[in-house]
Amino acid sequence: MCGIFGYVGKRKTASDLVLAGLKALEYRGYDSWGIAAVPIARRESKSKILVTKKTGHIDKIITPDLPPSHLALGHTRWATHGGVTDANAHPHLDCTGNLALIHNGIIENYLELKQKVLAAGHKLISDTDSEIAVHLIEEYCKTMMPTKAVQKAFCEITGLNAFIVLSLTDQRLIAVRNGSPLVVGFGTSENFVASDALALIPHTKQVHFMEDNQLALVSAGGIMLFNATDGREIELRKQKLDWSIEQTVKGNYPFYTLKEIYEQPAILADIAANYESTSQKLAEIIKKSFGSYLVGCGTAAHACMAGSYLFSALAKRHINWALGSEFGFVQDFLTPKSLVIALSQSGETMDTLDSVNKAHQKGARVFALVNVLGSTLYRVADYKTLIGAGPEKGVASTKAFTAKLAHLVMLSYALGGNVNQGKLLITQASKAVSNVLVDKNRGIIRALAKKIAEKQHLYVIGRGISYPIALEAALKIKEISYIHAEGLAGGELKHGPLALVEPGIPCLVFAPLDETYNAILAGAMEMKARGGYIIGISPLAHETFDYYIPVTDIGIATAIPNVVIAQLMAYELAIAHGLDPDKPRNLAKSVTVR
Repeated sequence: MCGIFGYVGKRKTASDLVLAGLKALEYRGYDSWGIAAVPIARRESKSKILVTKKTGHIDKIITPDLPPSHLALGHTRWATHGGVTDANAHPHLDCTGNLALIHNGIIENYLELKQKVLAAGHKLISDTDSEIAVHLIEEYCKTMMPTKAVQKAFCEITGLNAFIVLSLTDQRLIAVRNGSPLVVGFGTSENFVASDALALIPHTKQVHFMEDNQLALVSAGGIMLFNATDGREIELRKQKLDWSIEQTVKGNYPFYTLKEIYEQPAILADIAANYESTSQKLAEIIKKSFGSYLVGCGTAAHACMAGSYLFSALAKRHINWALGSEFGFVQDFLTPKSLVIALSQSGETMDTLDSVNKAHQKGARVFALVNVLGSTLYRVADYKTLIGAGPEKGVASTKAFTAKLAHLVMLSYALGGNVNQGKLLITQASKAVSNVLVDKNRGIIRALAKKIAEKQHLYVIGRGISYPIALEAALKIKEISYIHAEGLAGGELKHGPLALVEPGIPCLVFAPLDETYNAILAGAMEMKARGGYIIGISPLAHETFDYYIPVTDIGIATAIPNVVIAQLMAYELAIAHGLDPDKPRNLAKSVTVR
């Protein structure tokens, strides 16, 4: 969940390159940041590594204030062990100043290892589990070379972790992973390592995605790869990245979140135009399976839930869904004939990967619908399709969610034998989302956000496929505006939630022109009778609505423009509160810990 970037090579601006790389990765963690570098002028004298690190966001930092260097690494932190302080920020140094370490993950046996390094006389200056690792490596460096010391320490550490160690002794970076992502990038007389390939795009398109228990030696002259458990050399497998630099920058948009919302019409149009055969192939795989199950976390889980409605309505097929964090408790029914369809933006979500591992242990096959080439989920799946949403840097997922919905619509129609109808609906959804984004509708949503921004609570209701859309709408509002928003099934209001409705409370109602229309209006009337302020999102205005936001009717795919309206509302609420929608507090983009 932390951002990691390292450089070694011919350029003298290593610390500036690392700073830029960390800014590209700040969505992975932004409690604090730090950079370690080896000054060029002092490299021959084996001087101590220089470190700068601070709490807070890195995006406003212009220079790392470090001297010229050919070798540097850096880190943006999402705190898991120890508070948000300068001392707890990474990198961490050993007692001698010859090693600097950055870490992503949790060291599960840190108490045992802490006693070991303290007993050996090492001094700890932070409250983190990460610092223990650098002192453990330091201890082993007394009797072995740094690479072997890192390998030995790594094998002794339990948990899911990624480490990069800067070694002053041999002037290179040592990277090793288990469960937490790392990728190395290949340059000319320079090489890179990062926690996400996105940060490497300005420098190289040639990468190797590290597997679990792989250790990489990264120097200016090349990269060598080894098995971290037995030391055997492993062949590097280069892959070419297909994202562009333009996709990774904000351009004229004030925030990535808004940029990514506006990218959705083009993404939907591309899915409609280019994924027909992919949908048909997966449909055949589902037909041959005995039981298919959707699994995902957070926003991806809402897409899974929507998928269960889509498969039922369009393909007349029952497909269960489960939260990635709960799937392990309901997976005893899996057999070698089962198919698990895992949805993820990052492909590194640990709870989803745990679900996939459990499925494989049962002999089930796994299909991954994922947005990141070379991610762990992409590599371990038996079948895979890239979502095609492009880089998503806003922590709160937007375009990846609608892209998942589009794929599920196409797949459901393909499974029902009418993929062309799916293509048509997603093409219409692209146009409907474009209509949502016109200035007039933006103005309607902005005015509403200003009206309700100071409310402490907000409720969202939907029925049928609009229920998971209500859950996703509430999640977006919670994530980036910090308003307590609760998504509800419209029919469940009278079974408890109506007790929470009081005069003036905003109530967002999804009312598409489907079989749920009259029933959801009845729920809206129940809320209005208790004083709720009813905000209707529907192709038709209705007297029950106190505020109306129009949306194009495109049948079951109306769910897609509906959720875009909610994304914009969440964005405008965040702006009204003076918040940064790209970096919601306490959250990070890629949840790589359990």
